[in-house]
Amino acid sequence: MTTADAVPLVLVHGTRFSAGQWSVQLAALRDEFPVAAVDLPGHGERSAQPWSLSSATGIIASAVDSLGRGPALVVGHSLGGYAALEFARCRPERLRGLVLAGASTSTRGLGAVPYRWVAGLVPRLPADRLARWNDRLLRRLYPPEVVEATIRSGYAFHTLPAAWGEVLGRFGAEAMRSVKAPVLILNGEKDTVFRSGEADFARAHPHARVELIPRAGHLANFDDPDAFTDAVRRFARQLPAVR
Repeated sequence: MTTADAVPLVLVHGTRFSAGQWSVQLAALRDEFPVAAVDLPGHGERSAQPWSLSSATGIIASAVDSLGRGPALVVGHSLGGYAALEFARCRPERLRGLVLAGASTSTRGLGAVPYRWVAGLVPRLPADRLARWNDRLLRRLYPPEVVEATIRSGYAFHTLPAAWGEVLGRFGAEAMRSVKAPVLILNGEKDTVFRSGEADFARAHPHARVELIPRAGHLANFDDPDAFTDAVRRFARQLPAVR
């Protein structure tokens, strides 16, 4: 049973995935917190919806409102982390805290070049082949209870060019200055690419801290679901009460 003063949580998935990415976290957190996971535009049950950051922030806002508890802690992974940063800028009154997971590197400059290349390459490959490759990879690396919900929901390869096309060139550490709530930068220890700017991101915000999941990579909530969930839980419990 959730308590009356429990912080509401909204979970925002990463590139090509869906709300299914959070199946373990939803099961572990729902007894203490009101919690919802969203499908971003072009993903999961919104597969036919065109991508835009504006639509993404609207979806996150609707999820916050649906929980009926006021401002929420938003947890965003990778693409979802950058969407959460945009939500923090556009809808600060609905944000009680922010967890950026695998989303603390600048999407500007030369570092963005490989991602532009991948975003351009993906549409040239058959989607069914990419799906089979992803299924095999996830099942080889992780137990069924961690990834089967993601596999069942399918993959949004068709949305990748538009999504990263909008995100690339848009976000640097200065985006943290628009966040009016406390921030946890939660990264896998071995996620060297998306950790590359974590110190800059943390310095840009007066109430941000960094926490690492030992031995985890970019998919830290898959690599160590318990440690990831525990970090989110502790951060949520520490957030100040709404005035």
